[in-house]
Amino acid sequence: MHVVYFFLMVVVVVSMILRKDTAVVCSIGIFLLGLVATKSFIQAVGGIFQAFLYTLDQLSGLILVIVMIVAMTEVLQKSGVNEILVAPFTKLIKRPSSGFWMVGLTVFVFSFFFWPSPAVALIGAFLLPVAIRAGMPPLVVAISMNLFGHGFALAGDYVIQGTPKLTADAAKLPISEVIHASVPLVLVMGVVTTAVSFVLLCRGMKLGTITMETGRTEPFRDTKEKSIQRPMKKTLRILLAILVAVLFFMVVVAMLFFHVQGEQASALITGISLMTLILIHFVYDRKQALQHTTRYLVNGFQFAFRIFTPVIPIASFFYLGGSLFFDVYGSILPKGSQGLIFDLGAALAEMVTLTPEVGVLLITGIGIISGLDGSGYAGISLIGQLSHLFVHQTSDIAVLSAWGQVVSIWVGGGTIVPWALLPAAAICGVDPLEVARRNFWPVIIGCGVTLLVAMLLLRLH
Repeated sequence: MHVVYFFLMVVVVVSMILRKDTAVVCSIGIFLLGLVATKSFIQAVGGIFQAFLYTLDQLSGLILVIVMIVAMTEVLQKSGVNEILVAPFTKLIKRPSSGFWMVGLTVFVFSFFFWPSPAVALIGAFLLPVAIRAGMPPLVVAISMNLFGHGFALAGDYVIQGTPKLTADAAKLPISEVIHASVPLVLVMGVVTTAVSFVLLCRGMKLGTITMETGRTEPFRDTKEKSIQRPMKKTLRILLAILVAVLFFMVVVAMLFFHVQGEQASALITGISLMTLILIHFVYDRKQALQHTTRYLVNGFQFAFRIFTPVIPIASFFYLGGSLFFDVYGSILPKGSQGLIFDLGAALAEMVTLTPEVGVLLITGIGIISGLDGSGYAGISLIGQLSHLFVHQTSDIAVLSAWGQVVSIWVGGGTIVPWALLPAAAICGVDPLEVARRNFWPVIIGCGVTLLVAMLLLRLH
């Protein structure tokens, strides 16, 4: 079973690289996996439905956030309120080069406090129109938000500390040891990856291989084309813009002082976005508000599912590498198994000589493989346990565990797993597979450089 899954996984990854229809490949892969596991055609076919349903349930919260953000943004643009809201940012983002760093660093800071998905939804809704007007393609905006949020910020997670706590618990170390060991690794990985990505993106824009249309899920239209169909008085637009800004500032305050994070933060943003949509539409067009408000929600759902639909089969296939396999096919795997992907990582650990250098390489491989589940957290517990096999000093164990944390989050948390980078791709209306492809080499180069730094740190200890 493990061999079959590994072979199918290789086929799926190759299809991504070759830009084939990966959703079809994954759907066939789910069927074949079910057929081998159960030897029943009916169960194999039913397994496709169950896997898709599970994935849809996992993504449903994120889908709702995107729906409300998109619906709210549309009514803000049509009413002209958005023009007032984004005006201050136009002075900060004047060209694509500065926009990459401005957007990225803003998401980076917010992600420390609220985690990346809510931060991307909150920041992307306001900065995307400004970045586009500055000549920044939506694909580049998505990559910037993704690398700085789901990569750089989440790999350290120094404020909420959910990620380092999980690593510390697995490695049986104080959380302070893991955080201290992770700082140089997080910095090197983040700086190298974002810098390489920036150079490649600038080169692509200069050569014309990255344009406003690249990776778009719908034809590009400048935000000005959607704005102000029936303009309101400027004074009223200014008042409404101030009100919207105050509402979202209150959201930020609530997140900071009431420790609203993760799903709770997403729920708060979703609710405020819906309230803003209804309020602005009633002021803008009170005669038609009760009849037409739902149209914005319909447009939001259409937009969201256009982005998410191709990803559901792909995510389902890799979810089957984890605990979903037991829910769909039962206890078919050997006793003690924790999932196909986890078992593959454990098997890899048993095949090598136990030295610190080999440990770094092995931890890298396990981090990448386990990151394919799309969360980045699946392999952290295994990595923490394995770190003790290669080194014995507490400081060395902390370095290995921290490196495993960094690589797992960058891959699966994530920047090169398409279903993990959906928030940024969806907000910007670009294909998540295209974002993943553009992220691949910067992340791989970043991993290579940081891997050498991890080895150096072990030597210095």
